[in-house]
Amino acid sequence: MKEATLISIATEALVTTIKIAGPILIASLVVGLVVSLIQSITQIQDFTLTFVPKLAAIALVIFVAGHFMLNTFIGFTDSLYHQIPSLLSSG
Repeated sequence: MKEATLISIATEALVTTIKIAGPILIASLVVGLVVSLIQSITQIQDFTLTFVPKLAAIALVIFVAGHFMLNTFIGFTDSLYHQIPSLLSSG
């Protein structure tokens, strides 16, 4: 296997990972910042106050963007399976 092919596959894997995990991480970050801001304003320090809204936001993101994330992962896996014959013949 050539280095360029390996780098291409690794780059595609990282981009796919960012596309799949990005919406969940961004939603969690935004909700965490908003809850942290509310906690600092009201001086309420409760751990469940940060956990429950993050969990609800992540569930909402998976419900809304789950189809996109699944199609992205299936597309990546499908492209890997289609590359197998060319990877085996070039070695």
